[in-house]
Amino acid sequence: MRFLLFVLLFLSFAYALGLVLANNTEVGVNLLFSQAPTMNLGLLLILCLILGIVIGLLLALLMFRVLQNKWEISRLQKLNKNLQEQVAQANIVIDRQANAPTVEDAVYGATAVHVQDGIDDMPLEDRNAIEPALLTKRKRD
Repeated sequence: MRFLLFVLLFLSFAYALGLVLANNTEVGVNLLFSQAPTMNLGLLLILCLILGIVIGLLLALLMFRVLQNKWEISRLQKLNKNLQEQVAQANIVIDRQANAPTVEDAVYGATAVHVQDGIDDMPLEDRNAIEPALLTKRKRD
């Protein structure tokens, strides 16, 4: 890898040197609002080439960041949609469980009433001992 990098740097230096030597005329540059001093045409070409490469790299990095953010946003939107579907399914299951009949309703029906035969006449201590064991039966209407 280092050898390849060394070869690329050597070739770019040789190209720049050849460009400067082949274009050795002095040129004045008009920058619309000011005048740059006269310089070698080859050097001007190299400066423009380097400036173009730097600006291109910066724009490429900026565009890569924008694309990376767009990819992340789309990934998060898909994840959000999946999670919303899971929440909706969980709510359906919770509603089904909340509306499901209890064991007592399934056995005796929805119109079950407590049987309290003679409990009102008993002392309070005996009532408290019996109340948890009360049976239910279906109302006969």
